[in-house]
Amino acid sequence: MLGAFANAFRTPDLRRKLLFVLFVIVLFRLGSQIPAPGVNVANVEGCLNDIKDNSVYNLINLFSGGALLQLTIFALGIMPYITASIILQLLVVVIPRLEALKNEGQAGQQKITQYTRYLTLALALLQATGIVALARSKQLLQGCSNDLLYNNDSIQVFLVMVVTMTAGTAVIMWLGELITDRGIGNGMSILIFTQVVATFPGALWGVKQSKGWATFAIVMAIGLVIVAGVIFIEQAQRRIPVQYARRMVGRKMFGGSSTYIPLKVNQAGIIPVIFASSLLYLPAMAVQFNQGKTDQAKWVTWLNDYLVGGDHPLYMALYFGLIIFFTYFYVSITFNPAEVADNMKKYGGFIPGIRAGKPTEDYLAYVLSRITLPGALYLGLISLIPLIAFAVLHASQKFPFGGTSILIMVGVALDTVKQIESQLQQRNYEGFLR
Repeated sequence: MLGAFANAFRTPDLRRKLLFVLFVIVLFRLGSQIPAPGVNVANVEGCLNDIKDNSVYNLINLFSGGALLQLTIFALGIMPYITASIILQLLVVVIPRLEALKNEGQAGQQKITQYTRYLTLALALLQATGIVALARSKQLLQGCSNDLLYNNDSIQVFLVMVVTMTAGTAVIMWLGELITDRGIGNGMSILIFTQVVATFPGALWGVKQSKGWATFAIVMAIGLVIVAGVIFIEQAQRRIPVQYARRMVGRKMFGGSSTYIPLKVNQAGIIPVIFASSLLYLPAMAVQFNQGKTDQAKWVTWLNDYLVGGDHPLYMALYFGLIIFFTYFYVSITFNPAEVADNMKKYGGFIPGIRAGKPTEDYLAYVLSRITLPGALYLGLISLIPLIAFAVLHASQKFPFGGTSILIMVGVALDTVKQIESQLQQRNYEGFLR
C-alpha cells in the first residue's frame, strides 16, 4: 500500500491532484477554526467545557466538524448543501418540470445543480439566523448562561454573523466543486469526510479519558469489526444478468453483448439515517424552546423523558423503524423498475428467463424489495450502536464507531480509493491496494 502511495506521487498529474485536495482540506479546516465576528471565544470555550454535548444540533455539528457550537465562519458546514440536494432529489419525482430537466442529460443536470445552489443559500440563511438567535438568547448551549456574543443587543452584530455564516456555506460549496473539477473524488463527499474525521480522534480520546484503557481497547476492537462489516455490506451487490440481442443499424451490427445490473445491498446510502435523525430532532428542539418555563406542559415533559435523551428503548425503536421506512421510501424514488425495464426493451436487452416489458419490471421490483430489507436492517443496527453505547457505557452521544460517522468515513474512503486505483491502473501500476 505504501508503494502504491509512492507510485501515486511519482505520477505528476495524480500528484498535482492529490496535493490540490490536501490544500483545499487545509483551507477548509482553517475556516472551521476562525470564529465569526462578534463571538466571545473565551465564553464559548468555557461553556463547551462545562456542559455535556447533548445538544439538539449533534447531526449538524457532526457535519461541521465541531465548528457549529464554536460559532465559526464555517459553522454550518456542508449540512445546508446536503439538505438541499436531498430536497431536490425528492422534488424531481414530484415536479414534472424537474423530471424533464433530469431527462435532458448534462444540460438539465447543470440546471438542477444551479437550483441546488440557490436552495443551499436559502437554507443556510435560515439556519444561520436560527443559530445566531439562539446564541443571543443563551439557548444554543444547554446549561450555559454566559454571553456567547460580545453585544447581544446589537442588530448589526446579528446581521454580520448571519451574513458571514451564509457566505461561509457558499465558500464551502465552491471548495467542493473545485475538488470535483481539479482533484480526485467527489468534492462534497470529501469535505463531509474531512469534517467527520476531524471529530473522530477527540471522540476516541474521550472514551479513554472517561472509561480507561481497558474500555478503550474494547471499543477499538469492536470498532475494527464494525468497519470490516460496513466495508463488506457497502461492497455487496446483487448482479442481475442482462443480455442484448444483435441488431442491424445501417450496415453495422450492434448488440450481442452480456452485462449486468448491479443492485447494491445498501442502495440508499446514509440518506435514511439523516432523514430519521432530522425527524427525531424535532421533539428535542420543541423541548429546548420550552425550557425555562415554570409550568411546563405534560407533553413537553413526556418528550423530554422519552424522545430527547436517546437512551430510552422507545427512542431506539422509533429510530430503528424510521430508518427502515426511509430506506424503502428513498430506494423506491431513486430506482424505478419500470424505467429500467423500458430502457432495456428499447435497446433489445432482456434478463435470461424473464420476458421483456412488464414481467421484467415485476422481477426487478421483486428483487429490489428483497435486497432492500437486509440493507435497511444493516443501516438500523449500525445507527443504533452509538445509542446503545450511550445507554450501556454512558459514553458520549458522538460515540466514534457507529451511526452516521462510520458510514460516511467508510463510504467516502472506499469511493476515493477506487478512483485513485483506477487512475493508477490507467498508468500500468498495480493499483492502490495490493
